[in-house]
Amino acid sequence: MNVTIDFNRTVGKIKPMNAVNNGPVYTKNADQNSGNLDTYTAANIPYARTHDASFCASYGGEHTVDITAVFPSFDADENDPASYDFHYTDEYCETIMMAGTKVFFRLGQKIEHGTKKYGILPPKDFKKWAVVCEHLIAHLNEGWADGHHYGIEYFEIWNEPDLYGKCWLGTPEEFYELYCITAKHLKSRFPHLKIGGPALTGYREGWMRPFFEKVRAENAPMDFYSWHRYAKNVSDVLDSVRKNRALLDEYGFDGVESILNEWNYVKGWSGQDWIDSIETEIGMKGAAFVSAVMTSCQTEPIDMLMYYDARPCGMNGLFSFYTYKTLKGYYPIKAWGELLKLENACAVTCDVPDVYAVAACGDGHMAMLTYYSDNDASPRKTFTVDLGDDAPVTLYRLDGEHDMEAVETVCPSGGKLTLSMDVNTVVVLK
Repeated sequence: MNVTIDFNRTVGKIKPMNAVNNGPVYTKNADQNSGNLDTYTAANIPYARTHDASFCASYGGEHTVDITAVFPSFDADENDPASYDFHYTDEYCETIMMAGTKVFFRLGQKIEHGTKKYGILPPKDFKKWAVVCEHLIAHLNEGWADGHHYGIEYFEIWNEPDLYGKCWLGTPEEFYELYCITAKHLKSRFPHLKIGGPALTGYREGWMRPFFEKVRAENAPMDFYSWHRYAKNVSDVLDSVRKNRALLDEYGFDGVESILNEWNYVKGWSGQDWIDSIETEIGMKGAAFVSAVMTSCQTEPIDMLMYYDARPCGMNGLFSFYTYKTLKGYYPIKAWGELLKLENACAVTCDVPDVYAVAACGDGHMAMLTYYSDNDASPRKTFTVDLGDDAPVTLYRLDGEHDMEAVETVCPSGGKLTLSMDVNTVVVLK
């Protein structure tokens, strides 16, 4: 069993696979002041999607991001700056950018799990809703209404409109209409921006085909197509990656970016399966899943991954909910940030089952190897890593005892070294 890494042969660029949902926690209060701005910044996270930000008081809570927060009364004059409340949305975007991360702005509403719904009903006037979105973008990027020039590039229309009762209370056809009206209006006003969506819950062919047909018939812009996938096996994620790309290409959207902007380890959504899922997400196995998915998608037909979620919540495997200290899942995200800085992806072959490998070169050489399996009883694996060079290599391990710490420096023999890994661990070579 072998992993072969050719640092002398590049195969494109490292993709932004360590993007996330939501930004760091940073408060200016003297009391109860804690956060994770420093560690978040250190991870070199390329984009933060703003979906579900209004669940977090540290981001501004119910007063941030959602259209119902920015434009509280839909009966108000959409052309009057006094009708808008941008305060906490501005603060939140600025906090994200303080970390060196770009904002990926979701236009729409957070998910609503409760028995009474507020923001997920179809807007009373689709065209007016589009104009409200226009003014929000103008405020963020063009200085409208004492605004800013943030340079936000991605604007996503809605979230999971196929999840009836939690994210959308209209018909699919009503959403198709809302998307087309909004996308055409925003693209005509901001032709240089990337307008897309709709952050579908997964590969929903019966929902997607009429949506794509409507978008094509209306000649509505779709610069990127966003969708979600939660799973316990890497192969399930890759299956969705390929199916979504194939359907986009079938409808002539071959130039449209495919962005998986919600994903994480999920065994099931209820009962003991859900408890197992959230316990896994915050531990070593969840971290190995994160590393394996990012690594696999580097060579798949997908443009970006956005982990759900960096917000203080039960599905955050990066930072402790209470202290914001780093958890095991933080370290693959940070390691990928280092790969991003090196920029150039290198040729890698791997015939070791359940072992995933990626490498990059630039101002240095780095590889990340992950042994992930949903079977916790999978045996220890020993295999050869062929680096083609006898230069010293420092090994960093992420496992139950190590948080991506340097454990040894070795000199390969004939360019090769022997590596042993337990299941659900990660090794970085530099």
